[in-house]
Order: sequence, then C-alpha cells, then structure tokens
Amino acid sequence: MGIDPGTNCMGYALLKVVEKKPVILISGILDLKKLGDPYLKLQRIFKRTLQVIDEYQPDELAIESQFFGKNVQSMLKLGRAQGVCIAAALQRDIPICEYAPKKIKLAVTGTGTASKEQMATIMERYFNIPNFPTSSDETDAIAIALCHFFQANPLLSSKKSNSWSDFIKQNPDRVK
Repeated sequence: MGIDPGTNCMGYALLKVVEKKPVILISGILDLKKLGDPYLKLQRIFKRTLQVIDEYQPDELAIESQFFGKNVQSMLKLGRAQGVCIAAALQRDIPICEYAPKKIKLAVTGTGTASKEQMATIMERYFNIPNFPTSSDETDAIAIALCHFFQANPLLSSKKSNSWSDFIKQNPDRVK
C-alpha cells in the first residue's frame, strides 16, 4: 500500500503482484479541502487509512517521508498527516517503509528530478492503463507503492549479466 500524506488531500494506492508484476488493485484520494478543523482532518485520514487496510489487507505500507521546505507550518501539517497514517498501519501490525521524494522519482523514472507529469506518463505506460488517474496525489501514491515494489524486488537477477541481451535471455519475464 502506498500513501501520499497530506492534510488537504491524501492519495492512496494498493498494488497486487500477479505473476511477479505489480497491478493496481485500487487507488484514490481523500479530499479534505472543505474541512476547516485540522483535527477532524487527521481523524478522517486515520479512519480512511484503517478502512482501506481492513478492506484490502495489505502486507506493507510505503509512505512518502517528509522533505525539508521553507514553510515550517506546512511541514508540521504534513508530519501530522504522515503520523496518523503510520499510526493506522501500526494499529494493524503492518510494517512501514518511508521513501524520500527523490528516491521515489529515481525508482520510477530513473532520475531523482523527474516532474510529476513525467512520473505519471511513465506509470501510465508501465501499467498500460489508458485512463490513468489525473490527481497528482493519487499518482504519487501509486508511485510510492511502485517504488516499494521495486525496492523489494530489485531488477538485478541472481545471475550475472554481461550485456542487455544476456539479461533479457536470463529474465524473459521482465521484458514487455
């Protein structure tokens, strides 16, 4: 399960591995922009996270870690949202992994400086979904889950490859 935490909008996504390949099981957003009470927002984040966990029973939670910005208030709000998502996973004894934004971009696109649009385009092609989600919070959650999948399943095979053609011959299941 991947979560892009936020107090205005939280993205979430669950991947299911089918024949060693990740498939999007569910993805969505929790839109909290109309709520004024910050504590009510945190409560809704916690409840929705638990709801998704209880319904889909993910094995692990991957979440975007905080990044350092100039706005301390924004960082505090993001940290609170992240904390309640983590608390929900801990409530259900689900292991948690955090990934920095640059690590997620690097895992998905091959560069740590990719734009949100570049990430969405690459994931649309990777998952072969014509109507890929347009919300950046939702696509970020998918990217976080995909990053975690790649970290748990490194592209390097146990066999040594001397060239791309050797790699392809040794790993036909990894070639589209």
